[in-house]
Amino acid sequence: MTGSAGLSDAIAVGRRRDSLSRLLRLGLLIAAVAGLCVLSVAVGTRPVGWAEILSGVQGHVETIGEAAVALRVPRTLLALLAGAALGLSGAIMQGVTRNPLADPGILGVNSGAALAVVIGMAWFGMDSAAIYVWVAILGAAVTAVFVYAIGSLGRGGATPLKLALAGAATSIALSCFTIAVVLPRNDIAGGVRAWQIGGVGGATYGSIWLVMPFLVVGFAISLLSARRLNSLALGDELAAGLGENVAVARGMAALGAILLCGATTAACGPIGFVGLVVPHLCRLLVGVDHRWLLPVSALGGAGLLLLADVAGRIVARPSELAVGVVTAFIGAPFFIWIVRRQKVWEL
Repeated sequence: MTGSAGLSDAIAVGRRRDSLSRLLRLGLLIAAVAGLCVLSVAVGTRPVGWAEILSGVQGHVETIGEAAVALRVPRTLLALLAGAALGLSGAIMQGVTRNPLADPGILGVNSGAALAVVIGMAWFGMDSAAIYVWVAILGAAVTAVFVYAIGSLGRGGATPLKLALAGAATSIALSCFTIAVVLPRNDIAGGVRAWQIGGVGGATYGSIWLVMPFLVVGFAISLLSARRLNSLALGDELAAGLGENVAVARGMAALGAILLCGATTAACGPIGFVGLVVPHLCRLLVGVDHRWLLPVSALGGAGLLLLADVAGRIVARPSELAVGVVTAFIGAPFFIWIVRRQKVWEL
């Protein structure tokens, strides 16, 4: 009895230490994201000082610096929200599919949302930003269902390797369809091509408010799916044995990710690799428990997109690189590293 009590005490102490360590890392990550927000407002083609930052945040635009700050604040807010949405949706998709390569871009979800918006613009004369969001979410949902259905064919069901291959093939096909739709339409080609690269440079408070309801619902559904994702990580049979409705758990989590991806794509264009890179790095910080992993992935995604946006402004001064280009430079080598590390036959 004494030995059992001692073991229980040791386990409890270990859990408390783990929780404190995770809280410390979470606090440091929050501080880092806050610092990147300040950096995003301060850095650009024209650096600004603290006085101009404070005046610009308060709405003053009398000087060039204050006007620059006034433009950078909504850009920073959109990068924060979009990065959080992409990081969280990537963690959700990896949890739902149990696939280390899952990502809104790699599984074709971003491409599906983009194609739906482009078709709406080119064929149906869609010009309302509010409609863009609904159409993007519909495109993301249809693509996600299609990829999962294709990946489920054959022996073994929806294995990680088949899902990755189906998603990659679907993403390439949808991107080609998007180009085919845009090519004959010179009136929209320039705007669509700039939007397809993915960026936050044209952010306004109006565009942020349009997607905010969808992001809030997506964040809520995704974060509430943490316990169910922990059950799914044990395998479908064991999760069902523990009383979990596997289909409902997977469907609800996927719905949250689709809302986040669709709304983000409508606002920023298809930005790739954030949802792939961030969850892997966050697992190194807090482990595989989705109750910790999901919020930390949201913070990590926000930090990565803010950093990529700032880097894009610095590298190409006095011009700038779109944030989608910077994340591709970061994410593509990371994707290759994951494939080599996991080995194809282990996926």
